[in-house]
Amino acid sequence: MKVFTIGFTKKSAEQFFDTLTKNGITRLMDIRLNNKSQLAAFAKEEDLRYFLKKICAIEYRHIPQCAPSEELLKKYQNKEIDWPGYEKEYKALINKRNVVSLFNKDNLANSCFLCSEPTPEQCHRRLLVEYLKDHFSDIEIVHI
Repeated sequence: MKVFTIGFTKKSAEQFFDTLTKNGITRLMDIRLNNKSQLAAFAKEEDLRYFLKKICAIEYRHIPQCAPSEELLKKYQNKEIDWPGYEKEYKALINKRNVVSLFNKDNLANSCFLCSEPTPEQCHRRLLVEYLKDHFSDIEIVHI
């Protein structure tokens, strides 16, 4: 079962929606802490929900339980912790929140986890899907 991740930063709306469509995405799971910011452009929650439905027939879900806490994000942004420290704290947080219970094979198949980072290397979306792969062994992770 393929599970995808995508970041919207450094992508045009055309690139973003074409990429989702070409990969057969049926559900986009927004795992950002703040999905209402004007800086998000076409990926602001209300606009994104509309565009996904109209352009791609993709279901939109916001799942804030998968986002880092505001405290954790600020610690990383303020350089109080480095990336390995962030990874450790984020993994502990999603484990404590038992986020695996939010998912099953039906709602994971052809789903894509969204965050703002342009690449997955230092983004919580990568950490989340790796965590899910530990619980659903048949997941194939595809970063688009």
